[in-house]
Amino acid sequence: MTASLSLSQARRIALAAQGLAKVRPAGPVTPRAVGRTFARIQLVQIDSVNVLARSHYLPFFSRLGNYDPAILHSMAGRKPRKMMEYWAHEASYIRPEHFPDLLLWQKRAWVGAHHMEPAVRIAMEERILAALEAGPPMTASALTVQLGHTQDTESANWGWNWNTVKRVLEHLFEEGRVSAASRTPQFERLYTLTSRVLPGSVHSGMDADTALDRLMDAAALAHGIGTVRCFADYFRTPLKAGEASVQRLLQAGRLERVSVRGWDRETYRHIDARLPRKAEGRALLSPFDSLVFERRRLEELFGFHYRIEIYTPADKRRFGYYVLPFLLREGIVARVDLKADRAAGQLLVRSAFGEPGAPPDTAVELSAELWLMAEWLGLQEVVVWPVGDLAVSLSEAVAGGPTGRRGPDGQSSPLTGEPDNVAILSPVD
Repeated sequence: MTASLSLSQARRIALAAQGLAKVRPAGPVTPRAVGRTFARIQLVQIDSVNVLARSHYLPFFSRLGNYDPAILHSMAGRKPRKMMEYWAHEASYIRPEHFPDLLLWQKRAWVGAHHMEPAVRIAMEERILAALEAGPPMTASALTVQLGHTQDTESANWGWNWNTVKRVLEHLFEEGRVSAASRTPQFERLYTLTSRVLPGSVHSGMDADTALDRLMDAAALAHGIGTVRCFADYFRTPLKAGEASVQRLLQAGRLERVSVRGWDRETYRHIDARLPRKAEGRALLSPFDSLVFERRRLEELFGFHYRIEIYTPADKRRFGYYVLPFLLREGIVARVDLKADRAAGQLLVRSAFGEPGAPPDTAVELSAELWLMAEWLGLQEVVVWPVGDLAVSLSEAVAGGPTGRRGPDGQSSPLTGEPDNVAILSPVD
């Protein structure tokens, strides 16, 4: 029989699968805890926007609190690597064991090298591979200099000025022949041969269906509950092939059919997904967090309509430039537009909006989370701008300092400010 679940139960399954249902453990965050979190969520999306923090740092803060991002650098940049870069849900850090499977299912034709003259591309490939074989990991710009290549550029790729070296590098990256050994402080990839990142053969000649089943199984485990579209979207694998994969996973006993009251789509639960009695977590979520990947699922689970407004003109934005959903216990109860003003040592809350039916303690709990984020980012103040229906109550809560009541000296901390008292920086700084 198909198990019937309430919406609350579906939410708790999803939150537990993503490591967001529990109160964070006390004490320092260890590399092992970071590794366990990454193993649970399977991947983290990479994005270059640094208005608050790099997006791949944020999911670990959401789940673990104040941790050292250098742990991620070690996981991605030292052997044996626990994470590596490849295309998944957009550019992502993935678990190395998924790399051979993704090689069979990730095809991206827009990187530019596909449209070059074959002889030109092959000649450049040979020169790049020889340089990487002979030397250390290099950025695209360093390789351009090393090869003595003239800086021809093409801006057809989302407006990026890619020269031939960069376009061929990205083609080799897509094919799995080169990988990122690490990133520079300026967030440039340091390219090297994939064999140096992931020793051994990655082209194992496996069956494509088996590879997809592993990816869909991992996605279903990371989601806990969802539809074929949810699972296929996690690693951005084809939907039609995903439908067949789900049927195979059902037959193998890895998934079970469930019905969620109020939903009208075929829904599946991973056999290892837990249903906690209650959800107690609290987290600010990156716009690229894996809980919010699939927007229809997010709205069906939490009644939360979400769009990233980074590319929306400023005068047409509804909530702000870099808006983070705020998860409290079992619901997404608010959203805040955040910016780290590092020069001033301030975490700026440029808008704060509560969701309909948000609980009375939303502002106090959000204040505590903002102070924790400020500490993690090395910022001394939390500054709330008077924008949004939650701004007044949040400002009052923030004024109590990190304890939620009084500052460390026992006095109230007047840490709110008006927008014209704070330097407003460009959204792309």
